[in-house]
Amino acid sequence: MIASGNIAAVRLGKAEPIGDRGQMTAFRKAPVAGATSVRPLGLDGDHQVNKRFHGGPEKAIYGYPASGYVAWRAEFSDFADRFGPGSMGENLVVTGQDESDIHIGDILRCGTALLQISQIREPCNTFAAIIGTTRVVRAMVKSGRCGWYYRVLEPGIITPGDAHDVIDRPNPDWPVSRFAQFAAGRAGTTEALRELTTLPGLTRDWQLRAVTALAAQAGPP
Repeated sequence: MIASGNIAAVRLGKAEPIGDRGQMTAFRKAPVAGATSVRPLGLDGDHQVNKRFHGGPEKAIYGYPASGYVAWRAEFSDFADRFGPGSMGENLVVTGQDESDIHIGDILRCGTALLQISQIREPCNTFAAIIGTTRVVRAMVKSGRCGWYYRVLEPGIITPGDAHDVIDRPNPDWPVSRFAQFAAGRAGTTEALRELTTLPGLTRDWQLRAVTALAAQAGPP
């Protein structure tokens, strides 16, 4: 085992309206006490409304480190009561690991399921609407307190209290915290961009973004 954490909570969301326009979202996710089935497209019973930006095999499950809530409460003291488990729209609340400990491409054993870290989470307008300020969108990008998405390599069962064990790490130089800097427009050296274009486990969408960034850096032919 390379690194070990714990799944403190498993959370599932149902579609509901928010805001004056009644926009539908499953951002708010409630904790479940028992075992939850993990399927190729996510957790059984978890709804995903806007499938253009959420869900699918590359973003099947969203994990967030419990340690991150403290920094959010400190930065946004006026909204402190809104930051805690579930405030990010996360499915798994993870203890003992954060964006510095988890790497792009990591393969994890969670319960009986086998998961892989596929990319970071990018903030959206729904996150801002739930918290009550658009400032959180920029703050997530700037801080890198973004959490991570998983793809499902092997379906199984996850229960609160299960281990969150990294059993393989193909990219030891790419913690989520470093990748978040690239996503925010920093740390985009030529060497790093070349790595990202074929980085094992990284989503094809982000590999192509790295290709575009590399081409822009090179300039006109």
